[in-house]
Amino acid sequence: MKKSVQTTLNRVGLTALVVVSLTSGAVQAADSHDRLKSAVDQQAKLLMDEHNIPGMSFGVIIDGKSYFYHYGLADKKARKPVSENTIFELGSISKTFTATAASYAELNGQLSINDSVDKYIPYLTDSPIGNTKLINLATYTAGGLPLQVPDEVKNNKELLRYYKSWQPVFPVNSKRLYSNASIGLFGYISALSMGSDYTSLMENKILPSLSMPNTFVNVPSDRMADYAFGYNAAGEPIRVNPGILDAEAYGIKSTSADMTHFMAANMGLVPLDKDIQQALDNNRKGYYQASTFIQGLAWEMYQFPTKLETLLEGNSAEVVLKPQTITTDNHPIPILNNVWVNKTGATNGFGGYIAYIPTKKTGIVILANKNYPNADRIKAAYTILESAMTH
Repeated sequence: MKKSVQTTLNRVGLTALVVVSLTSGAVQAADSHDRLKSAVDQQAKLLMDEHNIPGMSFGVIIDGKSYFYHYGLADKKARKPVSENTIFELGSISKTFTATAASYAELNGQLSINDSVDKYIPYLTDSPIGNTKLINLATYTAGGLPLQVPDEVKNNKELLRYYKSWQPVFPVNSKRLYSNASIGLFGYISALSMGSDYTSLMENKILPSLSMPNTFVNVPSDRMADYAFGYNAAGEPIRVNPGILDAEAYGIKSTSADMTHFMAANMGLVPLDKDIQQALDNNRKGYYQASTFIQGLAWEMYQFPTKLETLLEGNSAEVVLKPQTITTDNHPIPILNNVWVNKTGATNGFGGYIAYIPTKKTGIVILANKNYPNADRIKAAYTILESAMTH
């Protein structure tokens, strides 16, 4: 009888302990979320006040769990608030999708990044660009292609004529010069290798494979109401203008929900077809050391843990706009996971940033309908993630 009573008491005690443990876990989770929300609220207010940003959307992943926060207006005139459905222009974050398309083509045997350009565009045979490897286009080391395709180039025929006559400024694979004209051609060739134009490839194959139904090159008419207006320095509403190689270099539009899903996919946190998952992973191979980061396909990667000053230097105007000496010894290196992976992006009316740490299953997407300094995006992201990871 005594044993039975003791057993019952033990069970009651154990149950109480489980209840206390579960309650404690719930309280800790609530505290953690409150801290995260407070950190995001604070950074959003700082950025919006300082830069007169009409609207912002944040997607944050902490230890594999996603959180979303929205602020302000997607359309000032209509007083339409930012929501999970708001579509923002990604600017150069679009390059990460170009890299994914190319890596996917390579996995399927339709392209090799060590092929030369003229294999895919015979017109460019016997020209410097024709002899250049695709990997040099992809990593901005083709010899000094400019940031933008020249304004006078209006169609594909003129584009190929431009590339045919282009002359390198410095030797291939000696310096990094960030360039839409470089990675844009890489994207163009990736689509050619799969018998498609880039927009069709992206919208009919790559984005559906990534389960990103609210991400577009061309926003369809039935989604235009969700497409935010960007705002220029004068506060006027604008959207990106069409341009040569725009889709490949800076033309994707997306929501914070889709981009947070994309970030999760890059960290292997969502179920995907094995080839598209491998393509995402392969984008984190390191091709050279430049400034403070290792260059992947579109992604820039910093050894983790990293300091804010290191990130600020790597994303500075100096590194974006001027040739940078690179170190190619012992590269490429295998897929990197214990790194801070990032990419900035902007159009005249939008500014974005994405950063994630695969080994921590943690990352952040910040989208805004105003272009504002990279440094302030990075400080906000770093502050939010540091706050989340130190508790």
